[in-house]
Order: sequence, then C-alpha cells, then structure tokens
Amino acid sequence: QVQLVESGGGLVQAGGSLRLSCAASERTFSSYAMAWFRQAPGKEREREFVAAIRSAGGSSYYANSVTGRFTISRDNAKNTLYLQMNSLELEDTAVYYCAAGPRYSGSAAHYDYWGQGTQVTVSS
Repeated sequence: QVQLVESGGGLVQAGGSLRLSCAASERTFSSYAMAWFRQAPGKEREREFVAAIRSAGGSSYYANSVTGRFTISRDNAKNTLYLQMNSLELEDTAVYYCAAGPRYSGSAAHYDYWGQGTQVTVSS
C-alpha cells in the first residue's frame, strides 16, 4: 500500500506562489499515475481535479481553472510529486490532496491512494 504525505501548504497573498510536495512511501511510485485534487470550503463532498501526470512523467493535463498558473511534476528517483502554484487567486483556497492510481485520469474514482491533505489559504 502506498502512503502519501503532502507538505508545502500555507497562507499566501493573492498573486503569490507556493510549491506543494507529496512524498510516497513506495519504490513502486514510478508505476503510478499521480494527481492533485482539492476540496474547497463548503464543498466537503466534492474533490475537484487540479492536475494529473503519467507514471513516467512527460505528459500532464490540468483543470481549466489552473491552466497556465499551476505546473505538476514528479521526480521518480525521489518518490516525490510536486505542484508549483503561481498567480494564486482567492478561489484557490482549499485543502490539496495528492493521489496515486493505475490510470492517468481526472476522475477521483480512478485513484486508489490518497494523502491526508495540506491546507492552502490565499488572502486578499
């Protein structure tokens, strides 16, 4: 079973940047597609897709709301996933989760393993 631990969240002003990290416990990390999802305040039943990346990297895609501002990447040698977030907006405030699964997808249902989440708060 893959254990995922996110870090890097915090409080940032609108327009600022943060980089999230997700450390995986397994050497099989490189065999999984990875993704970031987020859960906004008042939307506890909905995990919104943010970005996904293939197991070997090189191919990724993003939600329209973050395209051009966020970048997903991975370092398979370090068993770590990243999310670089630039030009942050108030609407980006949420708990961010990383997820691992066998299928490169924007659907939360296709991911088997989840981290505990890290809070990102964007202030005006």
